Amino acid sequence: MNSRRRPLLIVEDDPALQKQMRWAFDQYDTVVADDRESALAQLRRFEPSVVTIDLGLPPNPDEPTEGFRLLEEVFQLAPECKVIVVTGQHDQANALKAVALGAYDFCEKPFQPEILNLIIARAFRMAELQEENRRLQAGESAKSAGGILTRDPQMQKVCRTVERVANTNATVLLLGESGTGKELLARALHALSQRKEQRFVAINCAAIPENLLESELFGYEKGAFTGAVKQTPGKIELASGGTLFLDEIGDLPLSLQAKLLRFLQERAIERLGGRGEIQVDVRIVCATHQNLKELITAGKFREDLYYRLAEIVLTIPPLRERKGDASLLAYAFVRRFAEEQHRGSMTLLPDAVDAIEKHGWPGNVRELENRIKSAVIMAEGTALRAEDLGLAPVAAEAELFNLRRVRDRAEREAVVTVLARLNGNISRAAELLGVSRPTLYDLMEKYGLRQ
Repeated sequence: MNSRRRPLLIVEDDPALQKQMRWAFDQYDTVVADDRESALAQLRRFEPSVVTIDLGLPPNPDEPTEGFRLLEEVFQLAPECKVIVVTGQHDQANALKAVALGAYDFCEKPFQPEILNLIIARAFRMAELQEENRRLQAGESAKSAGGILTRDPQMQKVCRTVERVANTNATVLLLGESGTGKELLARALHALSQRKEQRFVAINCAAIPENLLESELFGYEKGAFTGAVKQTPGKIELASGGTLFLDEIGDLPLSLQAKLLRFLQERAIERLGGRGEIQVDVRIVCATHQNLKELITAGKFREDLYYRLAEIVLTIPPLRERKGDASLLAYAFVRRFAEEQHRGSMTLLPDAVDAIEKHGWPGNVRELENRIKSAVIMAEGTALRAEDLGLAPVAAEAELFNLRRVRDRAEREAVVTVLARLNGNISRAAELLGVSRPTLYDLMEKYGLRQ
């Protein structure tokens, strides 16, 4: 058996259908079983991540009893296995019962190979996502800085940069929308640095009133102002030897921007009411969701401070641009919160995964985390649906199951685009498309593009 191809177990007692399915799904290493016992033997031997089961199996092929029994035993042997149930026509009740028991999906006979192929491909994809998530959670892939789960090339590049600059003293500016994980990366910079044994001190510049922010940052002496009953070091001083994280630096008042700039130049502070300078060795990491260059143009942020802070600039992509990360993170959050809330083993149903991947996530990872936590707490069962997450189910587009229509649409768009770009020049369009002129004329005729 070719180990490079994924095993697919087909449980079907009809020899003709077995042959058809072997031919239709030849991109997999198809393993066939014709009854419950042989199916369990093949499951133990090949450990497939996807199985198709005909509910009507011997010795009573007209009844679903044996199929349901096999379904339960498959989940006992391989809880993570994705089972696709194949049912007779007009047998939706048993199909839905199978899904309720944990089946991934169902398909009615006589099935269309392209539709079942698509369902199988999606099942393998979901199984791969879950397996990757398990590897990452187990620490087998510790390459992402600070334990950040990602499969997106942009985000992986950010993580590699964090790893490269962590051991330097360069000031790092993290840019990105709210909820993208700026503080997580700041903590990763600290954890991967030689300062990791010292303090990581965080302060949100937007969360503290302006009249209190200066004393929070720089500290104060006893009697410096009403209520200053004792000498109190500020956040900068407390972080000495470690890392100071200034979140929402774009909200720092102009009056404090000048004082922060002086500290960055001199590496010394003076407490409110104090008369002596205090030398501080601290690594500065800043973050903001605002466009600092626009703030500079508007006169709300000092340009000289910006260049002091922007020795290394990292732009964190929003979750909607990180392909595959939403579902990857969702599985991790489900596992984490299910364990925290003592809900046992919980999973995401396909409609939930589809909705997660289609949602725009304006609140980014923080929004996803909150929705998953709420769903884990409030859900009645152990399988989370789209509605449990407060998301609308994604309507399946039936025509996308038809590969011919998909090909035709892509072909027409390519012809239209090239002809438009070349102002109708047939010779050049045919050359660019890699077809002959007669073939291009045929395509134009086929799609109603000839005038």
